[in-house]
Amino acid sequence: MIVLGSGGHTAEMLMLVEGLDKDFYSPRVYVAAETDKMSAKRALSREQTWAGSQDTPADVSVEVIPRSREVGQSYITSVFTTLYSLLFAAGMVLRHRPQLVLVNGPGTCIPVCAMAFVNRLLLLSDCRILYVESIARVRKLSLSGYILYYSRMADQFFVQWPELQARFPRSTYAGRLY
Repeated sequence: MIVLGSGGHTAEMLMLVEGLDKDFYSPRVYVAAETDKMSAKRALSREQTWAGSQDTPADVSVEVIPRSREVGQSYITSVFTTLYSLLFAAGMVLRHRPQLVLVNGPGTCIPVCAMAFVNRLLLLSDCRILYVESIARVRKLSLSGYILYYSRMADQFFVQWPELQARFPRSTYAGRLY
């Protein structure tokens, strides 16, 4: 399960996914926020390019969930929209039972990661969460990064700058990933 975010998050994630063994990491379910009109299209287009076909590969699908927090939305009101998004993420994660959730920081990832983590705690699936902090984050984590780092939901937490790894010692410095 690959969580996309608008703009740069999606671009970074698709560059990361490009390097994956598509046969091993299959099926692939992309998750996008319902207000993000471009990310799902970009992912499907890239999948078609990788497959060398005009058709979307049969092992690729897209799920859309409510955005947990809009850019500029207050933290107080985002509590309610995040809870709403958690309900959708719960059903989606139960339906797909991913073995891996790959995220890089969009707010949409928090409900997905939380539900994947809960499913693992309840022994419903053995899903691992891999977080890659955005290349744009040099000195401090994104809000999603802080949440996943301090809650310890992420099984692997990668950063792309040594300065960031020095400040967050449980992270793994991976260098530039794309």
